[in-house]
Amino acid sequence: MTSGEAPPLYGPGFDRDPAPAYHWLQEHSPVHRVEFGPELSAWLVTRYTDVVAALADPRLVKDPARGCPVWRESGMGLPLDHRPSLAQHMTNTDPPRHQDLRRLASGQFSPQRLSALETRVRQVTGQVLDGIAPLGRADLVQDVAYPISTTIICELIGIPAQDRAQVQRWAAVIDASDGSDRDDLVAATDAIDEYLAALLAHKKAEPGDDLMSDMIRQRHRGEMTDEELTSTAFLILIAGHETTTALVGSATLAALTHPDLAARIRADAGELAVFVEESLRRDCPVRNVSWRFPTEPMQLGGQDLQPGDPVLLSILAANRDAERFADPDAFRLDRDPEDHLAFGRGRHACLGAALARIQGATVLGELLRRFPDLALAEPEDQLRWWPSPIIRGLFALPVVF
Repeated sequence: MTSGEAPPLYGPGFDRDPAPAYHWLQEHSPVHRVEFGPELSAWLVTRYTDVVAALADPRLVKDPARGCPVWRESGMGLPLDHRPSLAQHMTNTDPPRHQDLRRLASGQFSPQRLSALETRVRQVTGQVLDGIAPLGRADLVQDVAYPISTTIICELIGIPAQDRAQVQRWAAVIDASDGSDRDDLVAATDAIDEYLAALLAHKKAEPGDDLMSDMIRQRHRGEMTDEELTSTAFLILIAGHETTTALVGSATLAALTHPDLAARIRADAGELAVFVEESLRRDCPVRNVSWRFPTEPMQLGGQDLQPGDPVLLSILAANRDAERFADPDAFRLDRDPEDHLAFGRGRHACLGAALARIQGATVLGELLRRFPDLALAEPEDQLRWWPSPIIRGLFALPVVF
């Protein structure tokens, strides 16, 4: 790859190891124009300092209606941001409404609630690992990470047990899509839209102790519309279990390919949280955070941006920036855990960060404790990664034990 050639930002090779492409962009084109068609392009931001600056810049807004007309007409918003019943959540909202929506959902992530969730995560993890223990082999994505993360996030939202497998299949289409399978994406989004509307009606009639019921009570006080309620449930569903599934897969793969570090975790449980933070940095489950749009002409990383220009901030690239992290592609446990951007920064920082950390550490710790001979069942270079522009995760992680 020469200094004059922009690297491909798609394909199995890039999905497996995007670091070489990101390093090239950081050196030669840190705010890079990505072409999506003859009339539609976006800016991809890859340097750590530029991403941090953009995350805090009030001129870059999240409301999809502020995007340029070509972008709005393209259907590029994932997942189809023109849907009012799924798009009116905090990720697509700017102050002051953003703070209101965040506050209304934050009760489910209070310290007291997280303590109860941690207990539940341990229970579910134990049950799932009991199920695979006699088998001697498993796919840690499909057989472990998905069942655990789906159970926890669906219980939090209030989705009944009998519906969870189907809801997870719809969510996987949305999160793992590269946008080329548009018919499948539309069908999955339609299905979740209809499902959440029906769940909302059910919870109004029979409320419970869950996020959706709690938001319904606030809606009755005039604090949240039905569309904001279903949109928030949709956001937490999609962001809450696919990212955790990706984290469990990536962290476990890192442990299996760094046996010396895995041995440190087994010998000292205090190292577990540090290991998860380094996995969040190096193999961040979020490839690019959702779209932002300038409200006025501005400069970012030496590029001139115009109002409505679509902007993607690459958290994964920023976490691999050699200007910020020494030896950025190496997996090391001596880094400052506060430096990475896996959960964003500022007002749009991930509301469920603590829950994701709890699940990642619990599942990885129990896997390594219960299966000391855990090993990959196929070579690392044959593993397939999602082509999604938003989420970075493994399709499967086959192991033997």
